[in-house]
Amino acid sequence: MSDDRTPQISTLDRFFHITERGSSVGREVRGGVATFFTMAYIVVLNPLIIATAPDAEGQFIGDGSGANIPLVAAGTALVAGLLSILMGVVGKVPFAMAAGLGLNAFVTYNIAPKMSWESAMGLVFLEGVVIALLVLTGFRTAVFNAIPSELKTAISVGIGLFIALIGFVDAGFVRRVAAGPPLELGIRGALTSWPIFVFVAGLLLITVLVARRVKGAILIGIVATTVLAIVVEAVGKIGAATVPGRPANPAGWQLVVPGIPDRIFGFTNPLVLFREFDPFGAFGSISALLALLLVFSLLITDFFDTMGTIVGVGGQAGLIREDGTLPRTRQILLVDSIGAAAGGAASVSSNTTYIESAAGVGEGARTGLASVVTGVLFLLAVFVSPLVAVVPYEAAAPALVVVGFLMMTSVREIDFTDYEVAIPAFLTIVLMPFSYSIATGIGAGFVTFVLIKLVKGKARAVHPLMWTVAVLFVLYFALGPIRALLGVG
Repeated sequence: MSDDRTPQISTLDRFFHITERGSSVGREVRGGVATFFTMAYIVVLNPLIIATAPDAEGQFIGDGSGANIPLVAAGTALVAGLLSILMGVVGKVPFAMAAGLGLNAFVTYNIAPKMSWESAMGLVFLEGVVIALLVLTGFRTAVFNAIPSELKTAISVGIGLFIALIGFVDAGFVRRVAAGPPLELGIRGALTSWPIFVFVAGLLLITVLVARRVKGAILIGIVATTVLAIVVEAVGKIGAATVPGRPANPAGWQLVVPGIPDRIFGFTNPLVLFREFDPFGAFGSISALLALLLVFSLLITDFFDTMGTIVGVGGQAGLIREDGTLPRTRQILLVDSIGAAAGGAASVSSNTTYIESAAGVGEGARTGLASVVTGVLFLLAVFVSPLVAVVPYEAAAPALVVVGFLMMTSVREIDFTDYEVAIPAFLTIVLMPFSYSIATGIGAGFVTFVLIKLVKGKARAVHPLMWTVAVLFVLYFALGPIRALLGVG
């Protein structure tokens, strides 16, 4: 009897280059699922940031007098799903997309208080259009290819440290403190809560599985740690770390309380959000100069956060060529720019390529099939949102820490005896976690690299686009004083 599945698998293989990249359908599926579980938190976290804050008119997203978290959560999942699938099919790389953290906070706390939510999301849409034009003109791709290979490696290493720190902080293993050092271990310097125990258990489990090179190590670790978290909560009744109107519970779960949901299916139509943005409304609410500065701030952060992410994850996946370029860079960057515009149009904030895609790469994903799997799961999350909320930070964060280690291993490719590249590389690496910003690390590295070449009389050795980008970063870092000088706030 013939196997009808063979032609389908063969077609799938040819389209995504699965065998060519040394992968398999099974690895791609596992990788896509792992990536989804490490970034599914955005379906919960994004609405908690943008849906709970009023705009300058006292209105919330959706023209409501109160927060509509289910609506924004559904919109977040829908846009993430469609864009991740688009990235997989067009970019053919294992890079998933969703609403960008940091970008959403900037929109919520720096833009929305100055205008309506419709106008704020209109600026996000315009930023996406501008980036798309930069891609279509070849400028964004040219900048990507002009970056020295040592700085690309430093970007990957810095992101590894950054996401490891995100994992530790999100799980509460290290925490911010009001006084004293910026961070401390656990609760007042001690690991004294059951959620932290779950995180440590998950981290040790994934570490052992990865060290033994077990297939599906990261996904197995996430699922097993989630089950452990559900059991621990059922027995200990620990509760959430923060509950509105109640005293803080430092020993509680971060983000969500793990447990079997009361219901599996739930649906709120997110399509209504697509009529809630006004591309040019901001220019009637604030000065044109301030509007342009806000768009520039969004653009520069989105532009280089994405570049850092695709360099880091692409390097971990072994997709970077010997000359430092990445296959289908233009298509990847174009889809990413569409994500910014789509996020604004859907009122869920700019969508960008996610560094958590490295979790899927750690599972063996090497092609766009993994992104398609992640995207389909996001689309399902629109209908089964209660299940998305089952996985707490403490169960997903161990994967980020282990992937951070995997990304750091490329540090050996940097020649630290050559100070002309070593110092910019060092600043790129350390400032990403220290400033909690990928763009800050990249900017510091670029500016320092150009400056050192200049003072050593090697200005001609610097690619013209590197000079352009360095000047833009100087302007970016000086935006605060410029606004104060011009009196635009």
